[in-house]
Amino acid sequence: MATRTIPDRKSSGSPSARLSPEQLVAAYRNMLLSRRLDDKEVQLKGQNKIFFQISGAGHEGILTAAGMVLKPAYDWFYLYYRDRALCLELGVTAAEMLYEAVGAAADPASGGRQMPSHWGHKAYNIVSASSPTGTQFLQGVGSAEASLRAKLLTIQEGFQKDEVVLITTGEGTTSEGEFWESLNTASNLKLPVVYLVEDNGYAISVPVEVNTAGGSISKLVSSFPNFFIEEVDGCDLLASYDTMQRAVDYARQRKGPALVHAHVIRPYSHSLSDDEKMYRPTAEREADAARDPVTQFPKWLLSEGHVTASELKQIQEEVDAVVLAATDDALAQPQPGADTVYFGVYSPDVDPTSEQFDTEDDPQFSGEPTTMVDLLNACMKDEMRRDKKILVFGQDVADVSREEHLGKVKGKGGVFKVTWGLQKEFGGSRVYNSPLAEANIVGRAIGLAVRGFKPVVEVQFFDYIWPAYMQLRNELATMRWRSNNNFSAPVVVRTTYGGYIRGAIYHSQTGASIFAHCPGLRVVCPSTALDANGLLRTAIRCDDPVLFLEHKHLYRQTYNKSAYPGPNFMIPFGKAKVVREGTDVTVVTYGATVRRAVTAANAVADSGISVEVIDLRTLSPWDRESVFESVKKTSRVIVAYEDALSWGFGAEISAAIADECFAWLDAPVKRIASADTFVGYAPSLEDAILPQVDDFKRAYEEIVKF
Repeated sequence: MATRTIPDRKSSGSPSARLSPEQLVAAYRNMLLSRRLDDKEVQLKGQNKIFFQISGAGHEGILTAAGMVLKPAYDWFYLYYRDRALCLELGVTAAEMLYEAVGAAADPASGGRQMPSHWGHKAYNIVSASSPTGTQFLQGVGSAEASLRAKLLTIQEGFQKDEVVLITTGEGTTSEGEFWESLNTASNLKLPVVYLVEDNGYAISVPVEVNTAGGSISKLVSSFPNFFIEEVDGCDLLASYDTMQRAVDYARQRKGPALVHAHVIRPYSHSLSDDEKMYRPTAEREADAARDPVTQFPKWLLSEGHVTASELKQIQEEVDAVVLAATDDALAQPQPGADTVYFGVYSPDVDPTSEQFDTEDDPQFSGEPTTMVDLLNACMKDEMRRDKKILVFGQDVADVSREEHLGKVKGKGGVFKVTWGLQKEFGGSRVYNSPLAEANIVGRAIGLAVRGFKPVVEVQFFDYIWPAYMQLRNELATMRWRSNNNFSAPVVVRTTYGGYIRGAIYHSQTGASIFAHCPGLRVVCPSTALDANGLLRTAIRCDDPVLFLEHKHLYRQTYNKSAYPGPNFMIPFGKAKVVREGTDVTVVTYGATVRRAVTAANAVADSGISVEVIDLRTLSPWDRESVFESVKKTSRVIVAYEDALSWGFGAEISAAIADECFAWLDAPVKRIASADTFVGYAPSLEDAILPQVDDFKRAYEEIVKF
């Protein structure tokens, strides 16, 4: 094993002179309480009274010091599972921690929805933590960026003049790509963020030298500009306090981000699902025990005369009494009721399916008909004029990155020009380019949204959205539910998708079903310029995260043009549109296949087949009532979609129809979709793979034979 060098104390003066004996004793009490709670949870797990336990033991020194330096309800916190001592120092109570452990309804972190040690507390700005390691980095950077944007836009409500964001992590998680993406942005924007790397030498059983090239993350990141970086013995409370003070002061003074690399120990196994004796020799574990802050710090207090032996015993008895009372309290708490399972999946206060968002019947048209691109652009301009907290960013979305060039060049404004001119009108503080990193875009947007901004971000192509899937599925979609409605992230993610453009494998993907499968995420898919304008306005004004899918093939089609419908035109989610009425067959579809369904329906009308075409417009939610009503009228239904046939969105629609409308069906539910392969570049391949008008015509002719 590589040798681990623990840095000497680097104090700028005597910490004991700047911390009173009362503060030092209180720090010990906090460290001891943290350890006793860990021990109590281990005991409760052994008694099958709780169902998971992961320890913060050995990290108490640096975490208590961090809590002493930082300000609860003033600064912001993006933590990980070992941060018990920090949360206690910030104000979370022993009882509240055990509410988490037993899954109590009173649990302030999640209302019993998350496992223990997934910290969160709205009162102290501890943002809901999740299990995937490393997802907190970009969100924390986004929250720090919110401070920057608020200052640039003179927004004061909800912000402090010198607040900082603390992001904590173990050394193993620094191997995640999102860690490096976050460093890049924090450094580039000189954000007021402090990273605390709690290096206990092991990521479960994998030692630090296997995870980190050279074995030292602080040395590895030392080339990032604008960073304050310092190593410290995280078992030494006094050295830790000094180091954290310097790092936090650096960020408060807006000099840039800071990274504290704290060397700590892990006296217990990774979790109760792990046995460290299987991979750590006795001598190594004994060396760690000799540095244990919970046993060594009280010895120092005693030797320095800050406390007597009897006072130490009294503290231990008081802490044990607190833990016992908290345990009795927690075990008596009721669990959340079964009737609460849907609470917080979506906003309980703002319903985008409601009449509040339905102004579709009263458009205020003006100007000549124009394209989907132009009406999407017009909607964003309307909304940005209405709300200065709307931010637009992504790769290539700005007119220019170097603002001194504004007025000298035409400007980019996105690959498809959807965001063209936004930066010219609203400035680079609200419309700006991001690195080419999709997780960076979405993760930062989550952090900004938590702070009250409304990010409308762009992922350039759906085909490249997958690096952001972790942030979309595990973070954006779950934030409100997992925090029991204490935190939310109403981000709009715009992205282009679809084929019919000779785009081949990597510019033709249409996997909407993957995202519609995510509770908490709204999925929107307009087929006309007018619908795009109204649905985007609803997406921006609602309080849920939205994936807004824009079909590249439809951007500039002449058949779907519309005049500008006015700045208050909205279409509610879950409201389908009957684009062609009929009596013999219902076609349920969306996106680019709507036009093909209508064209084929017109073609078979002369042969006496009457086809009704329904454009869903939104996929999550989808308009079950309108679909079922049409199916009951025609008794035959075809579900059409551009994605591959198998496991597609149409399977869900088909199953629902079979379940709810079986008694009215005169024929099996049929599907039209792409071949179960990839989209080819050659026109002959693309035409054979994607649904065409002739495919619809054949399907209509076949289904009416039943």
